[in-house]
Amino acid sequence: MKLHELSPNPGSRQRRKRVGRGDSSGMGKTCCRGEKGQKSRSGSKIRPFFEGGQIPLFRRLPKRGFNSPDHIEYHLINLSVLEEHFEAGEVVDVEALRAKNLLGKSERELKVLANGEITKALTVKARKFSAAAAAKIEAAGGKAEVIE
Repeated sequence: MKLHELSPNPGSRQRRKRVGRGDSSGMGKTCCRGEKGQKSRSGSKIRPFFEGGQIPLFRRLPKRGFNSPDHIEYHLINLSVLEEHFEAGEVVDVEALRAKNLLGKSERELKVLANGEITKALTVKARKFSAAAAAKIEAAGGKAEVIE
């Protein structure tokens, strides 16, 4: 195979559409725009999702609820997970949980929930605790420390 023998695959290269070059070109007179209407006019641009003056879909759908700009999302950890993955006397915080691949990569705050039982004395540092979780941790001899 030589350089002068190379050719593109059939159908992969198309010629540019030269409009308005006479009737015999097949793209003369109206230049492939049809006869009348908004899209036949020069300078015509229609924004995305324009529905021809009909009320657009995003305006037809009802508004629902309220999205607070101050909403905080938390990583939720249950006591059963702490019981399973940590030994007595260890400190449980975001770094320790990430080291054991128990949290995702996002920078959310940590909240401890009371699902499950805990028998080990752990020092748990989190932004929030459910009341039952804090009571269970302290009943097992550990500490529930709220960090800011």
